[in-house]
Amino acid sequence: MVTIPVEIQLLFAAALFMLGLIGVLVRRNIIFMLMSIEIMFNSAGLVFVIAGSHWVQPDGQVMFIFILSVAAAEVSVGLAIILQMFHHYNSVDVDQLKKLSDREMEM
Repeated sequence: MVTIPVEIQLLFAAALFMLGLIGVLVRRNIIFMLMSIEIMFNSAGLVFVIAGSHWVQPDGQVMFIFILSVAAAEVSVGLAIILQMFHHYNSVDVDQLKKLSDREMEM
């Protein structure tokens, strides 16, 4: 059985986290922003699993289950908010929604 060094695994998790962070900072569509946050959550969970397998403890898998439940709750609340925003403003673009909210404050 081939084992991958822990450093390589952690670099992979860091690359996933950076990919998610770049997605949050660069994308203006709120759905893509939520997907990027999910990538960040999964990379954090991957680090817990890597640490748990490195020290031969089940704590990493338990923490990953908690992270998955928090991510599921975040997705359900986020999608509900997105549906309400789309219903009210007919857009999911963050910049356009900011312009609309600035215009409403002027009134």
